[in-house]
Amino acid sequence: MANSRVYLDHNASTALLEAARQDMLVAMNLTGNPSSVHANGRALANMVEKARSNVADLVGAESSQIVFTSSASEAITQGIVGSVNHLGVKKIFLSAGEHAAVVAAAKISGVEIEYIALDENGIIDLDALRNALGAYERFENTALVCVHLVNGETGIVQPIEEIAALVEKTRHLLLVDGVQAFGKMPIKFSASEFDMLAISAHKMGGPAGVGALVIKEHCNSAKIIPGGGQEMGRRGGTPSVMLIAGFGAAAADILRFYDRDKLGGLIDRFETGLLELDEGAVIFGSKAKRIGSVCYFAIAGISSETALISLDLNGIAVSAGSACSSGKISVSSVLKAMKIPNDMAKCALRISVGWNSSENDIDLALAALAKLFAKHKKEQQIITPQIGKSS
Repeated sequence: MANSRVYLDHNASTALLEAARQDMLVAMNLTGNPSSVHANGRALANMVEKARSNVADLVGAESSQIVFTSSASEAITQGIVGSVNHLGVKKIFLSAGEHAAVVAAAKISGVEIEYIALDENGIIDLDALRNALGAYERFENTALVCVHLVNGETGIVQPIEEIAALVEKTRHLLLVDGVQAFGKMPIKFSASEFDMLAISAHKMGGPAGVGALVIKEHCNSAKIIPGGGQEMGRRGGTPSVMLIAGFGAAAADILRFYDRDKLGGLIDRFETGLLELDEGAVIFGSKAKRIGSVCYFAIAGISSETALISLDLNGIAVSAGSACSSGKISVSSVLKAMKIPNDMAKCALRISVGWNSSENDIDLALAALAKLFAKHKKEQQIITPQIGKSS
């Protein structure tokens, strides 16, 4: 039964690449601590540094700019809380569509937060950001701007170069959530105006439990775990060589498998089929630039919960949005920011494809949706009063 299931929730976590699995097995068979100077330790340290180089190459950074963490959430928290504690940040600007990990870290930082609105297409309001930064300049304090490169729910790509240019003109700092962009689109960190970038392994073919904060030298003191000097003093704790090795192997291998044109074609196939099933279907962010591997949509009258249960029973795994809500289904903050009516937002579903997705996956998902739509229409006909019928 497991093999017959269709997995279309790759923005939550994607399949492990075989190269990652193999390097993880090698690391598992080595005993030692990568900080030790003996041969065992050096072998493990070499695996970590190989992985660091591979991740750096994929993100357009120097190896020295990669700080391994336990997750992107930790990387984000290090960037935000570490900046407040060690870089003099007195205020944080967030777009209204940030991931829960960004919002939560900002809230525990202890400084003022100001949210920058999104327009109806899910794009950050550049004028609002410009005005907010300009108004804050008179205080002569440092601010941190946090914005995602690709939205994990809608797939919308933010105008990150324009955002970076606005921040670069000031003395403020820019932290970019690159989790849903890493391995899916080109990133050139060293050549960018980004100060920090958070990335994750399990969204692009590596294992869960490891991420990285990519960081410019002037932000090296932004840390939250001092530890014993690991990661060049920027993140303490004995690293998980197994997970890091898998991360590095996936970074080196993902571009052989992640075909943007192919995956964009799968999403086009799904959206065409969806609109053939119901021309009233709403595809969120369809007028904006999107990553091409995700579709966030809704059918009026069919709640997210109902649709998820029906699809799951038919062997199709999708989601209602971000996977970081303890399994709860709630109205998306991104859709709220886009001013989507609440009734429609409660019907939101997300399908996301990954390196091992196929046309057959899409066709099976559409067939399951067709069954759901047919059932919904039948139920509507039953409960709709027949005009003129006597009671």
